[in-house]
Amino acid sequence: AAMKDKRSGIPQIAELAGMSIGTVDRALHGRPGINDETRQRVLAIAKKIGYRPNLAARSLSTGRRIRIGVCVPQEIRYFYNELWEGIHEEVGRYSNRGIEFVLHPIPELGKGERPAFRKIMDSGVQGVVVTPGNPDAMAPLIDAAEESGVRVVCVSTDAPGSQRSCIVCVEPRLNGLIAGELMSKFVAPGSKIAILTGMLKTVDHREKAEGFTRSFTEYCSAGSVVATIEAHEDPEESFSKTRKLLKQFPDLAGIYVNTVNCLPVCRALAAAKCAGNVRLIATDLFREMVPFFGDGTIDASMHQRPYRQGQLAVRSLAEHLLHDAELSKAHYLNPGIILRSNLQRFREAGGRGA
Repeated sequence: AAMKDKRSGIPQIAELAGMSIGTVDRALHGRPGINDETRQRVLAIAKKIGYRPNLAARSLSTGRRIRIGVCVPQEIRYFYNELWEGIHEEVGRYSNRGIEFVLHPIPELGKGERPAFRKIMDSGVQGVVVTPGNPDAMAPLIDAAEESGVRVVCVSTDAPGSQRSCIVCVEPRLNGLIAGELMSKFVAPGSKIAILTGMLKTVDHREKAEGFTRSFTEYCSAGSVVATIEAHEDPEESFSKTRKLLKQFPDLAGIYVNTVNCLPVCRALAAAKCAGNVRLIATDLFREMVPFFGDGTIDASMHQRPYRQGQLAVRSLAEHLLHDAELSKAHYLNPGIILRSNLQRFREAGGRGA
C-alpha cells in the first residue's frame, strides 16, 4: 500500500490536482475566478480523499471572516517588541485574506491574562495566540476554548498541562542545557554560579533554570549553582538582588540571566567593580546590550528568535484555519549563541540574521 500523504486537506488536494492552494481554496468555497471544469475536478478530488472543510473554512463561503485573537505581553519590551513585530508582519499578510485579528496586549507576563483571554473569547474567535505566564491558572481557560472548537497556540512559554493545540518556542530546557555547558567552558572547576530568572512558575523560566543547573554541574567538575533568584522582570529588583548576591558570594564566578532582563545585572556588576570578572551569559539581544558585549561585561547570550516565534505562531494558526493545514503539536526553534564575533549577524543589532 502506498504511504499515506503527510499533507492533508487543501494542501493535499492542491498537490494531487497540480494547482495552487489559492485555486483549490477558491474552488472549494465557491469564489469567483475559477472555471467550472477546474471546480468540478477539485470537488472530485476532495470527495475521493474524504476532505471536509473545517468550520472556520466553511464560514468563509458565507462571507463571514475568520477571527484570530492575540494575547501577548508588552513588557519586557526588549523581547516582546520583537515578538510583536513578527506577529504584526503576519497580521498584515493575512488581514486581506479573510482573517480579522483581535489584538489584546497585556501589560506584562502573567498580568491580566485571564480577563484578556476571556474578552478575546467573547469576541467570537476561531483561534487564539497566547503567552501563558501563569500556566496553571490559564489551563482551564485554554481547555474550555479547545473544547468549544477554538484552536489555541501558545507562543514563547507553554501551558503543557492544557489541551492547547500547539506551542511555538525555543525549547527552554535545551536553551538552559546549552547555556550551562557554555558557562562550564568559561569558568574554572569548582566555580560557583547563580541564575537570575523571572518567575519560576512560568514554564519557560523554570525549565531553562533546571536545564542550566543540570548541564553546568555535569560539565564543570565540582561546580555548583549556589542561587536561583526570581526578579519578576523588575529592573530595580534585579539590580538590588544582584548587588546582594555579589556581596553574599564574593567568589561568584558567573551569572546566567535566563530572561531578557540583563541590563540591571550589567549595572550591578559595574557598581561592584566586577564586570568582566564575573562571567555573564544573557538571553536574547537588543541594541542597549551591544556596548556590554563590547566592554566584556556580557560573554554570550542565548538568542530565542522572538521575531520568528511571532511569525510562526500566527502563520501556523492562520494556515490551519484558512486551508485546513495540519497544526503541529510543537514548533521548537533552535537557540542561537551570540558572541562578540557574530553579534552583527543578528537583526536586533542591525544585522539581517535570525
